[in-house]
Amino acid sequence: MTVTAHSTDRIAPAQRAGHWNTVIADTYFPLQLTFRDAATFQGHLERREIGPVSVSRLRTEPMQYERRPRHISGASDEEYLITIPRRSPVEFRQLGRDVRCDPGGFLLERGDEPYKFSYGAPNDLCVLKVSKPVLCEKLRHPDRFCAKVFDGSTGVGGLFTMYAQNIFPQAPPDSKSAQVLGRQLIELLALSLDAQSDADDGVRSSVRAAHLRRAEDMIRASLSNPALSPEMVSDACGISKRYLHELFSGANVTVSQYIREQRLIAARNILELPNPPPIAEIAYRYGFSDQAQFSRLFKAMFGQTPSGYRARHEGGFRKSA
Repeated sequence: MTVTAHSTDRIAPAQRAGHWNTVIADTYFPLQLTFRDAATFQGHLERREIGPVSVSRLRTEPMQYERRPRHISGASDEEYLITIPRRSPVEFRQLGRDVRCDPGGFLLERGDEPYKFSYGAPNDLCVLKVSKPVLCEKLRHPDRFCAKVFDGSTGVGGLFTMYAQNIFPQAPPDSKSAQVLGRQLIELLALSLDAQSDADDGVRSSVRAAHLRRAEDMIRASLSNPALSPEMVSDACGISKRYLHELFSGANVTVSQYIREQRLIAARNILELPNPPPIAEIAYRYGFSDQAQFSRLFKAMFGQTPSGYRARHEGGFRKSA
C-alpha cells in the first residue's frame, strides 16, 4: 500500500497548470482549477488507498476548484469528498448553500453536483474520497450532510479528524489491515455526522434518530441469529413494530431489506479475510438457507458472485504477501 506523491517542484512553469489539473483529476475527479499565478504555483499532494477509502494530503498556494456540469455528465460513479482544512479557512458553495469551514472543522462535498471550493491563503488539507455505496452502508442519505460544516475539534468529530489525519502516515502496508482501518474510519465519520445531526431540526428529531440507531445496532449485533426479524427488533428495542417500520421508512428502506443488506455486508467482510470459510458456511451463518439465493443477492448488491469476490481478494493477498 504505497504512497502516490506529486509535486510541482520539477515541473517547468509553463507546464504547471496542465500538470496540476491532471494530478487533481486523477486523485479526486475532474475539476476546473483557477490559479492565482499558474507560472509560480507550487503544490504537493500525497495519496494512499486505505481499504475502501482514499486518503490524501494536499498542500498548495491559494486555489479555486469548480465542479461543473460538463464534469458530471460523463461520470459513472457517485463519490464524496470529506475535507479537513489544517492551515487556513476554505469557502464552499453547493446545493444553494455558502459555508466557511475553519481549521478544526470538516465538510462533505457531493461529486455528482456542481460546486465551488476555494481558499485565499496557502493551505494544508486532509481529504478523504469515499464512494456513495460504501458510505451508505453506514450512513443513510449522506446527501443531507453535504455543504454543512461539522465540528472536528471535540467529541466523536474530534476523534474522526484525528484518526483521519494520523492514519495517512501510520497505516500498515498489508491489505487486510487496510480494509479494517478504512472501515473504522468510515464508521467514525458516520458516528460523527449522526451525533451532530441530532441538533439539526431539518433532519430528524433526536428521539427518532436515537431509536433508529439503537435498532440498527441491535440488527448488526444479531446478524447470525436465524430468528432475527422485525418483531424481534421491535421487542428488543421496546418499541412497536409499526413505529419500527416508520423509522426505517424515513430512511427509504424496509426493516427486512436493512437486515438482508447488513447480512450481505457481513458476509462480504468475511470473504475479504485470508482463508475464509466455505461460501455455503458463510451463507448459513448469516441466515441464508439457500446458497443459490445468497449468490444471487450478493451479486445484485456487489456486482460479483461470492466465489468471484473471494477469488479477487485471495489474489490480492497473494500479491501483497
